[in-house]
Amino acid sequence: MFENLNMWEVGALLLLALLIFGDRLPAVINDGLRMVRNLRDMARNATGDLSRELGTDIQLEDLHPKAFIRKHLLSEEDEAAIRKPMQGVYDNLRADVSGVHNELKDVANAVDPRSNGARPGTATGSAPAPAPRASYDDAT
Repeated sequence: MFENLNMWEVGALLLLALLIFGDRLPAVINDGLRMVRNLRDMARNATGDLSRELGTDIQLEDLHPKAFIRKHLLSEEDEAAIRKPMQGVYDNLRADVSGVHNELKDVANAVDPRSNGARPGTATGSAPAPAPRASYDDAT
């Protein structure tokens, strides 16, 4: 909730709240927390009422339309039929990504000088690799 605010902004909001509410600040915080508890209880009661009316067990997360349809209106066969056309594409993509990952690992192991004890330039018999340039960070 406050991830967009830095420490100074939060401090300024707290100071502003203290100036506005003064001695009543603890009572205002208590009223706010009571309101949040009441809203939570209302949501819990609404999901309980909905569960009783529909005759199924509904959680608050199930009230999202996609999750509700997937859980309560589609059978397992219907869901499998919906997923089947994309499952082949997913399997092929996963196999391709795994292949690329393995090839990158092989290349990294071949280039890594610690893996075979020799420098990569001297292992193949070609000229040695040029020395890395010093960066600005190394010079300072």
